[in-house]
Amino acid sequence: MNDLYLALVHHPVENKRGDIIASALTTIDMHDIARASITFGVRGVFIVTPLLDQQILAREVINHWIHGAGGVLNPHRREALSLIRVVSSFEDAVAQVAGEIEGPMITVATSAAMGENSVPVASVRAELGRGKTVLLALGTAWGLSKGFINGCDILMEPINGVNGYNHLSVRSAASIILDRIRTTNDATR
Repeated sequence: MNDLYLALVHHPVENKRGDIIASALTTIDMHDIARASITFGVRGVFIVTPLLDQQILAREVINHWIHGAGGVLNPHRREALSLIRVVSSFEDAVAQVAGEIEGPMITVATSAAMGENSVPVASVRAELGRGKTVLLALGTAWGLSKGFINGCDILMEPINGVNGYNHLSVRSAASIILDRIRTTNDATR
C-alpha cells in the first residue's frame, strides 16, 4: 500500500476573495494529518510552503517529535510525524515522489467545490489499483488555486455532507478522503 502520498499545500491557495496567497502553517494540521496518514498507509506527507519562517516552524515541530522529548514521551506520534517532509513547492514534492517510485504517478487535486471534470473517490482508488502512485493535494485557506487544480491530472469530487454545508477543516477532510480511498466499506463511495 505504499503507493499514496499526500501534500498539504500552503501555496498557491486562495483567500476568501479569490486572491492567490501563501497561508500560514497550522501545527495541529501537521499532527492530525500525519496520524491519519500513517493509519491509512500513506508513504509520505509533504508540507508545501515557500515561506522560510513557516518551513522553520514545521521543521521545529517535526524535530521535537522525532528527535526531541516529544518522541520519547509519545513514540506513536514520533512514528506519525516521521512521514512529514517540508518542501518549497508542489513541484519539489512531485520530484521527490518520482525519485522514490517505479512506474507511473498521477497528481490529484481536492476541492470543496465540484469541478467540471471532477471524478469520484472510487476513480482515485481505481488508479491505485492499476499500480499508479497517487500524490494527493489538499489545500489550506480557501482551497487550492484554480491554476494549481488545472495543473493536476485529476480533480477529485468534494466531500458532500447531508445539508449543503461544505467547509471542513483540512485535517477533517484528509481523514475522510483517506478512509474513502483506502476502504470500501460503503457502496456509495
